[in-house]
Amino acid sequence: MPRILIADDEDSMRSLVARAIAMDGHQIVTASDGAEALEIITREAGAFDLLLTDIKMPIMDGIALALAVRRDFPMIPILLMTGFADQRERASGLDAIVNDVITKPFSVADIRAAAARALAGGPGPQ
Repeated sequence: MPRILIADDEDSMRSLVARAIAMDGHQIVTASDGAEALEIITREAGAFDLLLTDIKMPIMDGIALALAVRRDFPMIPILLMTGFADQRERASGLDAIVNDVITKPFSVADIRAAAARALAGGPGPQ
């Protein structure tokens, strides 16, 4: 069963994404910001099959988290989420390190499909 780490500072979004991804039988671990997510990944020696993170978060944003995870645990696929056009723009140059950037709002089916593609090693929609 794949282990997925979800990082989002909004409780309701974190909970929604966790429930949606868990519908496919995945084991979910959550973090409320990028620093907490990085601490979890480091403590567990990168034992995750996917990182799904919001971009705009306090303390450590999703882009800084993605860069740190790619450096230290290069085999973990990364999906970014954002509801802000400027944040999506910031992520546009990260194609080499992230599988996809999912735009909020998204449906449960959309996030489940994006996670399935990332876990299967396929690229996101371009």
